[in-house]
Amino acid sequence: MNKNLSISYGHYSTKGIKQINQDYHDYVIPKEPLLTTKGITVCIADGISSSNVSQEASRVSVQSFLEDYYCTSEAWSVETSGTKVLSANNSWLYAKNKENRYHLEKDSGFVCTFSGLVLKSTTAHIFHVGDIRIYKLRNNELTQLTTDHRTWVSNEKSYLARAMGIDCVLNIDYKSTSLEKDDVFLLMSDGVYEFISNETFIEKVNFYEGDLNLLSEDLVNLALENGSDDNLTLQIVKIDNLPNKDSNELVNEITEKPTPELLSEGDKIDGFEVLKVLNKNSRSHVYLIRDEKTNKKVVLKAPSHEKRDDIAYLESFLLEDWIARRINNKYVVKAYDLDRPKDYLYILTQYFEGQTLTQWMRDNPKPALQEIRAIISQIASGLQAFHTLEMVNQDLRPENILINKDNQIKIIDFGATKVEGIMEIDSFAEQFNIQGTALYTAPEYFIGEQGSAKSDIFSLAVIIYHMLSGEFPYGNDVAKSTSKSAQNRLKYKPLVHSRVKVPQWFEEALKKGLSVSSINRYNLLSEFIYDLEKPNKNFSSKHTPAIMEKDPVTFWKVVALILLIINTYLVLN
Repeated sequence: MNKNLSISYGHYSTKGIKQINQDYHDYVIPKEPLLTTKGITVCIADGISSSNVSQEASRVSVQSFLEDYYCTSEAWSVETSGTKVLSANNSWLYAKNKENRYHLEKDSGFVCTFSGLVLKSTTAHIFHVGDIRIYKLRNNELTQLTTDHRTWVSNEKSYLARAMGIDCVLNIDYKSTSLEKDDVFLLMSDGVYEFISNETFIEKVNFYEGDLNLLSEDLVNLALENGSDDNLTLQIVKIDNLPNKDSNELVNEITEKPTPELLSEGDKIDGFEVLKVLNKNSRSHVYLIRDEKTNKKVVLKAPSHEKRDDIAYLESFLLEDWIARRINNKYVVKAYDLDRPKDYLYILTQYFEGQTLTQWMRDNPKPALQEIRAIISQIASGLQAFHTLEMVNQDLRPENILINKDNQIKIIDFGATKVEGIMEIDSFAEQFNIQGTALYTAPEYFIGEQGSAKSDIFSLAVIIYHMLSGEFPYGNDVAKSTSKSAQNRLKYKPLVHSRVKVPQWFEEALKKGLSVSSINRYNLLSEFIYDLEKPNKNFSSKHTPAIMEKDPVTFWKVVALILLIINTYLVLN
């Protein structure tokens, strides 16, 4: 008879003698199939007392891990999933510190320690940064599974050597250990373990029969009685049942799923029926399918046969699914939640009925400026959802934007998206050299620089320019300019013959978004959109460029015509 992994859980946390509690903790026991594919998660974070905002860092670190871990692909290992999630969360905290200038003082800002326990199948996985401790009690022996990341400057004084939010790169301790029935794990902040001996922990846990919440509270109160002067948090996890060994074999099969064969209309796979082949290229195959259980239309994307053994590509492919699950914005396509196991490697997204923005522009060559603004506002809102999570889309173009009959849009395809803090992803230029994207790609990519939110602003500005004119601001020359000197020679083409007339201040804002150097672009997407909607006094005060400056060819044609009229008049008279 098969058994599922099951635990008993207890916890207690208090501010102690402090004014506020800067610790945070929580746990998740998911339903199947996530219980088998991802496991149970238990997390604890401890804010630094020298900061007045570190309790927020603790809360975000725990909540983000518990949410984002379950969004990672089931084909990723626990180590890969946990490391990527923590690195991304650390980058978000570090960005918050830079934004508020907390990074100039390491003992302030959005900083906390973190320890996480993932129980999957018959293995415990530990992720650790800082000086929280995780212990395992087995057969009357208490073993510390984590190392305190503290640097001692004397016998009595030490400082924190590692923490979330301190640096842009996070150094995470990871280890795994086998599980046995009746194992007990204890996760605790230093306000607890510094004031209770190992012998007391063993005695209390071994001889306690009852609610683990009450045991946690008793131990925390004992630490307080012993003089604890910090916040105190304790979590206790007891292993009640372990899955049979064949469950491990199932997990191995999941992490080694094959890619689907080429599918055609009418084919079936994992309870889905293929309705239509949407796209096939050398990287992936995309299908419109129907979930036979819910009757909902879904989009299935699978790696191509050429990429089935390309580990780097498969990593980025699975990252796309994780991104779709992390972003919650009505203008970004959402992942499709499947309540049953998959036999093949693919990702699912909700179906959005519409056409590409490319086709829409062909069908609407002269849209009204207000119509363009309404569309761009939606794209910007979706794009902002990426930037808020420290992500850069990197491949924003009309082919990756769907628009329906009501002019509502969805951003699709996150295969090129860069997640800050996840360094394993190859560079954009190496991994996403897709024909057709160069016209919308920011210049910095072509000289080997990393992309940023400003790169996405450039891509959005190109889309706006193309919607207005049907042309591109630098023609086809951006992709050819692979050096700084070549890029310095690029010349912006004013919107003289734009199919849609725009105010001068509007074009000045657009021109700034299209600056060849990212330094000269807008810092924030919101600033760019604001200047497209309301006149910026710095732009509106500029004089309107003379026709010779805007369109020298037309200027000289006019001059020639005037001279011809004058000469004709002189001859006749």
